[in-house]
Amino acid sequence: MKMYHKIENIRFEDGNLLIIIDGQEKSFPLNEVSSILESASDEDRYSFEISPAGYGIHWPLLDEDISIDGLLGIIHSPQHNREIA
Repeated sequence: MKMYHKIENIRFEDGNLLIIIDGQEKSFPLNEVSSILESASDEDRYSFEISPAGYGIHWPLLDEDISIDGLLGIIHSPQHNREIA
């Protein structure tokens, strides 16, 4: 399985989502990340699942998903499969 990111130490402080991604601590304002997380209770916020490949985070009680690449502003271009004649 290809690992996308190593995600650790997810927490919430002062209206921010803080995560260690690939060994570096990152901070994201909740009002820019997710209005659902921003208004959620601490119990709901801390009930999350990290995808095994490190692709994202899922909050089952909130039905909310966040892509790590999306948080980091990484844009993927679609790959085109071309048939060789």
